[in-house]
Amino acid sequence: MKRRVLVAEDDLAVLEVLELMLSDTYEVITATNGREAIEAYFNYKPDIVLMDIIMPDVSGIEATKEILKKDPNAKILALTAFALHKGKEMLEAGALEIIEKPFTKKQLIEKIESYLKK
Repeated sequence: MKRRVLVAEDDLAVLEVLELMLSDTYEVITATNGREAIEAYFNYKPDIVLMDIIMPDVSGIEATKEILKKDPNAKILALTAFALHKGKEMLEAGALEIIEKPFTKKQLIEKIESYLKK
């Protein structure tokens, strides 16, 4: 059975690219804002979450805090083009690592795999 990855990203073009990058290796669940990400996390129980930081409605920072409050074992990796500005906040919220955009499919899958093994 494929491992399940939740991808939370408000830019639909980026979300589609991530889904294409990951769907041959993982079962991909998507969310377009933090509120959807929280809901999807508890509905689908993914093995790992790729969370954009800056999203409308509920930010990735808030969604990360909310998920970890209810499930301290959740594995959340942050995706951002704004690592310098928001990375520290995201790590403080409980994200395991910041993955800075742009990245390659190989880099992303290697990161995901390294956390799934832990």
